Amino acid sequence: MASECSFDVVSKVDMAEVKNAVAQAMKEISQRYDFKGSASEIELKDDASLHLKSDDEVKLKAVVDVLQSKLFKRGVSIKNLEYGKVEAATKGTVRQEIKLLQGIPGEKAKGLVKVLKDSKLKVQAAIQGDQLRVSGKNKDDLQEAMALLKKNDQGLELQFTNFRS
Repeated sequence: MASECSFDVVSKVDMAEVKNAVAQAMKEISQRYDFKGSASEIELKDDASLHLKSDDEVKLKAVVDVLQSKLFKRGVSIKNLEYGKVEAATKGTVRQEIKLLQGIPGEKAKGLVKVLKDSKLKVQAAIQGDQLRVSGKNKDDLQEAMALLKKNDQGLELQFTNFRS
């Protein structure tokens, strides 16, 4: 078995599911009694961030909880959300920006490569832009590498794609 096997490690968010989750969350917010008459809303900006707005911090936290539950039900990982700080907005409201993390940042990719090197598995890892390519001669080593990366995920939701044998 002299052929080289490989797979890619990526961290992506399914934007169609995010859009559906935002629509469901807005529908629930419009129907809930505790949000009656409030200026609570969630807006998806340029497929990279969510803008949340509400009357006060308590209601904003409730909006975040509704959004997280809808994202979770649709299979979108909460690990891929980066929360900004709560800021004061116009007319006494508050707002918060939540960034959707796509891809593996450089420092976290280096951490994943280090985890693989420290494990003494016979695999090679190469950083390719915002993803990681793991290759080796033995499929069993690649499966062990996947299990190791799932355990040491650097705070990201990792997906394994592009299997080649």
